[in-house]
Amino acid sequence: MKFATYKNESGQFIGIVHADGRRVLPLLEVYEKMGGKSALPSCMAEAISLGDVFYQEAKKTVQWVNENNLDSELYIPLDSVALLAPIPRPAKNIFCVGKNYAEHAIEMGSKDDIPEHVMVFTKAPTTVISHGQNIQSHSELTEQLDYEGELAVVIGKKGIGIKREEALDYVFGYTIVNDVTARDLQAKHKQFFIGKSLDTTCPMGPWIVHKSAIDNPNNLDIKTTVNGEVRQDSNTENFIFPVEEVIAVLSQGMTLEPGDIIATGTPAGVGKGFKPPRFLKDGDVIEITVEGIGALQNKVEG
Repeated sequence: MKFATYKNESGQFIGIVHADGRRVLPLLEVYEKMGGKSALPSCMAEAISLGDVFYQEAKKTVQWVNENNLDSELYIPLDSVALLAPIPRPAKNIFCVGKNYAEHAIEMGSKDDIPEHVMVFTKAPTTVISHGQNIQSHSELTEQLDYEGELAVVIGKKGIGIKREEALDYVFGYTIVNDVTARDLQAKHKQFFIGKSLDTTCPMGPWIVHKSAIDNPNNLDIKTTVNGEVRQDSNTENFIFPVEEVIAVLSQGMTLEPGDIIATGTPAGVGKGFKPPRFLKDGDVIEITVEGIGALQNKVEG
């Protein structure tokens, strides 16, 4: 099941994306038509915080639509609404795992840069934009804007000291993130936060796929293209630290909460890794595809 956040003239809502990827079911509206006993939230973060109750009620709603042959009547075209990031304004910074593919660590330095422990930094919530929105070039600040296609994990329930073997129980679902980075700012400030947190540098979406639809997050094809040219092509089986380990490490002494987002790292093929480097420029279109989720596409614009 794919959960999207969208807005129209009436406000912001949660929708369930049809299997054809072109239509969306207005969840709250249809749930009420079905006679739902209590209103579901129209905010994704609030819905996720309800835990499995939200997923089960959403599942019942889709089943009701199917059983009553109301598919064509109740689904609306996706292009008739404005698709937002699944969680348009995260409550906390986005957790990001650095150098989680060995080949990426090597292209950014050498084999000595392959980490022995999970490497984490964060991006500010104000970086988040949706599928289809433009990435600002920030040309007055950077000449080295780069892309990083990544699988992202959305936490579904509160936990601390989570055991690795139980980690996936704390996941709500998965989405896609483009960890856009100003490499020169990253080098200048000797840390990651500023170079990773310019406005619009965290495209996310186009939706969240519930974990029940992903058998193994550590075995998904991931590909990034720039203007149709393949730049990154890998599989999450190449993670140094699998999703379970990342969640377990992050939760040691720090509480993870529903709606927290973890970007799991990028494969080799970033712009900085080419010789000479191939940084983003105005007009470039970046598309990131992750198996089982879909495609996230954004354009760079000054």
